[in-house]
Amino acid sequence: MPDHNPEQDKLLGDIGRRIREARGVQGLSLDQLARLTGISAPALSLIETAKRDARITTLARIARALRIPLSDLLDDRGAASSEDSSPTGQGYDLGDYR
Repeated sequence: MPDHNPEQDKLLGDIGRRIREARGVQGLSLDQLARLTGISAPALSLIETAKRDARITTLARIARALRIPLSDLLDDRGAASSEDSSPTGQGYDLGDYR
């Protein structure tokens, strides 16, 4: 498995957790979600446990099968609230990239 930085690992874990929670709310097993998405149950399990990095198209298929917006899988509400507390107008220093 390729090396991930801690932020990527957290993102993958958060996405997997959101998929698992949405699946649970709808009362779907991995096998049922697999049939709805066309993605194998073992592959879905690897995504849910953050052992596989899913393509955005794969996540879109999962979201569609769960009948939730793709943004619900990707949205990190905790990070968004901490980003909102940063000063307005402050951006990246791209001086080294010019």
